[in-house]
Amino acid sequence: MSYQFIDLRVKDYVAEMAMAKTETLNALDISFTAEMAAAMREVNGRDDVRVVILCSRAKAFCAGLDLKAFSSSGIDGSAKGYLEFPEKLKVIFESCDLIEACRKPVIAAVHGMCIGGGLDIISACDIRICAEDASFSLREAAVGLVADMGVLQRLPLVIGQGFVREMAFTARFYSAGEAEKMGLVNAVYPDRETLMEAAQKLARQIAGNAPLAVQATKEVLNASRHATVEDGMNLSKHKNMVLFSSEDMKEALLSFKEKRKPVFRGR
Repeated sequence: MSYQFIDLRVKDYVAEMAMAKTETLNALDISFTAEMAAAMREVNGRDDVRVVILCSRAKAFCAGLDLKAFSSSGIDGSAKGYLEFPEKLKVIFESCDLIEACRKPVIAAVHGMCIGGGLDIISACDIRICAEDASFSLREAAVGLVADMGVLQRLPLVIGQGFVREMAFTARFYSAGEAEKMGLVNAVYPDRETLMEAAQKLARQIAGNAPLAVQATKEVLNASRHATVEDGMNLSKHKNMVLFSSEDMKEALLSFKEKRKPVFRGR
C-alpha cells in the first residue's frame, strides 16, 4: 500500500515504519491515525516482516493530538452527537490497539518530543529506546483532558503506578535520562543517527530468531499481564505443543548438531 503520512520500508525482515506528517510534528488526527492503523495491519499480515521499528521523519516523535482538528470535528452539541463521538474517533484508539495486538514485536525509536498521544503510542510498543534529545510528557491534564488512548492502562505495567501518576498529574516534561531511570526506555543514545543504528541492530537480533516462537512469546507476554501465573504457563505449554512440530524447531536442532547458524523460515 501507499501512504501519505507513513513511510514504510521493509528490508531483511525488518519493517521501518516512520511517521511522516512532518509539518505538524506527527500531531494525531483521524486521517493520520487511520493510515497508522492501516500500516500496522499491513505489517502484521506480511510474511516478510518479523519485527517493526516505529520512528519519525519529523523533528519530533509526536506532538500529541491535533487539537485544532478536533475542535472542528463536528459535534452538534446534542446528546446523540456526544454519544456518537467515540465511534467517530474509533480509528484513533485502534492505532494504539493494533500496535499492541501486532504479532510482530514493535520497537519505538524516539527522538525529540513525545507528547500526549505519543506516549499512548509508545506504551503500546514492546520495546522503547530514545535519543538524548527526547522528552516525554503526558500533557492531557494541562489542556483539560484525560488521556484516553490506553496510556493510563498500559504504562503502569511498564513503569509502575507511582511514575505514571506523577507524569499524568504534573503534565511536565521528562528528559531522556529520567525516562531511562523510570524504565520508560531501555537505553538512551547520543543522537538520532545512533538511535536508528541501535534500533536496526536490535531488530535484526529479533528477526534472526524463530519468528513463530517470537510471535507466540509476545502473545503469552501480553496475555500474562492479565492472567494468573498458572494460566500464563498453560498458554505457554499450548504454544509449545504446536511449535514442537514446526520446521523452525527442526532447523534449530539440526543447526545445533551441524554447528552452524540456523536459518528460520517461519514455518
